[in-house]
Parts: sequence; C-alpha cells; structure tokens
Amino acid sequence: MPPPMSTSKEAGHIWMVTGPAGCGKTTVATHLSQSLGLPYLEGDSFHPQSNIDKMSNGQPLNDADRWDWLIVLRRQALITLASHEHSENPPPPAKHLHPDPQSVPKSAPGVVLTCSALKAKYRDVIRLASYNSSKVHVHFIYLKATEELLSKRVASRQNHYMKGNMVHSQFMDLEEPTEEEWDCLTVDCTQSQADVMESILHQVKHAIQQMVGDVHGAN
Repeated sequence: MPPPMSTSKEAGHIWMVTGPAGCGKTTVATHLSQSLGLPYLEGDSFHPQSNIDKMSNGQPLNDADRWDWLIVLRRQALITLASHEHSENPPPPAKHLHPDPQSVPKSAPGVVLTCSALKAKYRDVIRLASYNSSKVHVHFIYLKATEELLSKRVASRQNHYMKGNMVHSQFMDLEEPTEEEWDCLTVDCTQSQADVMESILHQVKHAIQQMVGDVHGAN
C-alpha cells in the first residue's frame, strides 16, 4: 500500500536506478541528472572499504554488508534532496554535463541515485524515506538484462573492483520487482543504450509532469 503523500508541488523525488552490475546504472543515472538538472549520487562511492575489499577479492556481499550502506544512501539522498529543495544554488547535476532548462519540469526537486537494490527488503530500506515523510516520493528504475549479457559487460571493464564472476552472485540474490511494487519501473536494457536512455527519460518526465501538473517539460 502506498505511503501517504503530500501535494505534488511540495514533494521531492528520489529516483533510484537499480539492477545488477553491468546493467548501465551509471549511464542512465548520469543521463537523467543531465536532462533533469538534478544532483546525482553514485551509490558505489558510499561503500565502506571493507565492502570494496570483499568485492575486489571476489567475495559476494551479504545482507549485513549491505545494510549500513543502504542506510547511508537513504540518509545522503535525503540530505541532498533537502539541499536541492531549499537552496537557491542547489547541488549541480553530474559532472561535465549541462542540463537543458527547457527539458526540466518545474517544481520537481529531486535527486538521482544508483544502487543495485537487488532484494525487495533492500528497496524497502530506501522506501522508508517516503514513509517517514509524506513530502518525499521514492521511485525505482530497474534495468533488466540477462546474466550472460551482464557477465560479458563486467568482464570487459578495466580497473574496476567488481569482477565478472560477481555477477552470478548478484543474480543469486536478485529479486526482481513484482507488480505489487507499484513504485518500480522495469526497463529492458538489452536494447541499444540510446533507446534505453530515451525510454527512461520519457517515462520519468511524464511521471513528473503528471505529479506536478506541469506541461512545460514535454518535448
């Protein structure tokens, strides 16, 4: 059951891009940040060193490893969201990118965040942000792909602590969003990168326009 929500113009939005390693979370989140003029938080950068060491050594993270990390992500998203809402100079969107003012729906403060969020209970940790405040709306964008495809993508990465064999462990943990998770948007990321980004941006902008009643962000 959805949490109680404030009127749209009072609300802030956490857009969490989710999915296993290699699905394109950073690429999609960066594109959303650029296009909507929103600050972007890269979830991997908030891992404690102990988590990074485990993954670098090919050891999967367990629930205990992820729990504090998820809480930190939720807290940081709320801090960033509050800063973006109340500051005349909100945090910038992703580095080296320049948002198009004509594409940004008005009165829709938000933050873009990446996190694998593999299990429903992990997503529930982030959802607490909206249950604790009716002025916060949480949205998940799940990038769906096969284990085979993502294993190939991760194996081709250079200088990244996440190794190709770790994708299998993530799929072992993966609980794809169900229809009951009404706040989740599932997108097939086996399409071309351009198609994936265009589809997600269109759906996110449409959702914002519906919530704030602003038609000026439409293309």
